[in-house]
Amino acid sequence: MLLKLDTVSKHYHMGSTLTKALHKVNFEVNKGEFIAIMGPSGSGKSTFLQVASMLAEPTTGKIILKGKDVTDYNEIERAHLRNKEIGFIFQQFNLLPKTSALDNAALPLVYANVSYSEQIKRATQILEKVGLGDKLKNTPAQLSGGQQQRVAIARALINDPAIIFADEPTGNLDTKSGQEIMDMLTQLHSEGKTIIMVTHEEEIARCAQRQIKFKDGQIISDTKSKKT
Repeated sequence: MLLKLDTVSKHYHMGSTLTKALHKVNFEVNKGEFIAIMGPSGSGKSTFLQVASMLAEPTTGKIILKGKDVTDYNEIERAHLRNKEIGFIFQQFNLLPKTSALDNAALPLVYANVSYSEQIKRATQILEKVGLGDKLKNTPAQLSGGQQQRVAIARALINDPAIIFADEPTGNLDTKSGQEIMDMLTQLHSEGKTIIMVTHEEEIARCAQRQIKFKDGQIISDTKSKKT
């Protein structure tokens, strides 16, 4: 087992109102799984991703990553853990606008205190892997949406993380570019990468081997793809 959420809840207080964004969620993922997280707006799927990826702390419950209880890590420890073990792919790409594809992809290595020469070497290799070997010096404004998402994928991969979290990775892309990104994620899964992807599109979710649906902060179904 790679990641486990044990009776995890995330509650928010807004004035006198209590919102149970997640409520007593139990979830396990094994190494090499490709999981799609689905549900309507407000169902808890985005909160789940934030808590499971250590971007937000749970109100109650435990988070176990690679056999270690990481629930009570402080923010510095959580940031270090995210940098080492977790890769992120966002709908909005979240690239630095005036920075080259090379330096955007290398960013996690900066925080990991990797030497600059090693940053350049590894970022070049990973951008070549995602088909952007000829775009190393281009800024996001000089790249298409699909190319920007490829840079984001390169950034997510560069530290060889245990898990990749993808939040609506095709949401800002046209159909062709979206399919290219899904083909890339499917290929990464075939190479053994563990991917947890939030999506609202049934067709995209079918690319995953397992589909989990949320409603009212709870998992209401957990099914295997018919392909597997």
